[in-house]
Amino acid sequence: MSRYWSPVVAGLSPYVPGEQPKLANLVKLNTNENPFGPSPKVLDALRAACDERLRLYPDPGSDRLRKAIATHYGVSLPQVFVGNGSDEVLAIAFQALLNHDAPLRFPDITYSFYPVYCGLYGVRHQVVPLAEDFSIDVRDYLPAAGQPAGPILFPNPNAPTGRALPLADIERIVAGNPDAVVVVDEAYVDFGAESAVPLTNRYDNVLVVQTLSKSRSLAGLRVGFAIGSPALIEGLERVKNSFNSYPIDRLAEVGATAAIEDTEYFEFTRSAVIHTREALAASLRELGFDVIPSAANFVLASHPARDAAALAAALREKGIIVRHFSHPRIVRYLRISIGTTQECDALVHALRTILV
Repeated sequence: MSRYWSPVVAGLSPYVPGEQPKLANLVKLNTNENPFGPSPKVLDALRAACDERLRLYPDPGSDRLRKAIATHYGVSLPQVFVGNGSDEVLAIAFQALLNHDAPLRFPDITYSFYPVYCGLYGVRHQVVPLAEDFSIDVRDYLPAAGQPAGPILFPNPNAPTGRALPLADIERIVAGNPDAVVVVDEAYVDFGAESAVPLTNRYDNVLVVQTLSKSRSLAGLRVGFAIGSPALIEGLERVKNSFNSYPIDRLAEVGATAAIEDTEYFEFTRSAVIHTREALAASLRELGFDVIPSAANFVLASHPARDAAALAAALREKGIIVRHFSHPRIVRYLRISIGTTQECDALVHALRTILV
């Protein structure tokens, strides 16, 4: 530990991203990346934008991208905020909207960046246990009598479980907490869940955060966005403009705009991922796995007779990488990203040989 670190840094437990090994012929099913490449229109737009204009600063408002998002989702321009991936958007939301006297509430099994941000920004928080089937119980997020209502954050679908709440249940949480901000992290929503974006036109306390990393195949460009009431978006803008007024670079804005506008390619690839996910889940169940119902581009699966960490190690020896978590409630499970049909077939074949 450096003696020059601040007390906050010394006490942090940083987020650990999924492994990105540089090995040839690897079946990589550990980081929820899209198995399909970006839209050809994205690549064309990026090539066209690689010119002398890169010497200039980008548009600080990212207006072209924000307009494309607003048009696509049927909201107004002042309702849209963009940032470097949804992680940065969430980081700004933690500072602008989620740091209050009453603790922030989020599930006990969820995206592990949430407690990291709480530590970094000094946000008091309370983890709310998921139900036995790993679902979110709406009643756990309704304010108790006489208790101040703190802000709420949850992914939908949840990660790493893949379970999703129907829109009616999300609305119950939003409507039941009129004095608290509710942030819905929709990183995986396009693979089978209902988006809460329509609620942003009816409630001023809900913020929906999405990313182009998953369903738009742009993890390498780092673009995310939020949709909410103009007052919530203004709060995000105030924080952004206090430390980085140019978050989206010129190429990222061009590529992301093309991705949002190419709905045909988007629909094709997301439908293909959903189809492959269901086929993989069926194959895993045939092998004896318990597979949690998923609305994301991954599945969470456990085998009643095999240790999950040992299975992950055995798969790695065969050149296949999946994700294993140490959280006590899911230590028996593997999270498996949805790859190509060929990659998923290779996984199933490898598991058959391991389970013999």
